[in-house]
Amino acid sequence: MRLKSNIWVAAYLRRCQSEGVFGAVRHRGAEEAGAVFVKVSLLDGNAMLYGPAPQSSYDDGRPVDRFFVPAAPQPMPESAVEERLSKELRFDPDAWIVETEDRAGRHFLDLAKV
Repeated sequence: MRLKSNIWVAAYLRRCQSEGVFGAVRHRGAEEAGAVFVKVSLLDGNAMLYGPAPQSSYDDGRPVDRFFVPAAPQPMPESAVEERLSKELRFDPDAWIVETEDRAGRHFLDLAKV
């Protein structure tokens, strides 16, 4: 069983805070199992977006892990990230959006090997 989304988000924000990175929930999704998207604002007009990895990335031996993949290999203009997030919320209103701000682009997510 995977950790509930609301607990994962709270722990993620605590991790960001412990590293000196500001983070906040922009959209609260389904408490139990909402998909989580993480926007990392680089504070220069660009941002990175990380979303849930495809199901094929998960290890059956570790079903509790959450894996993330970047939406693009390079930072994108914040307007493009916002457009993508709007589409995701129209598709899945139960999704969570977490935003952090870090000039170095640190995200503290273990990325899936896809």
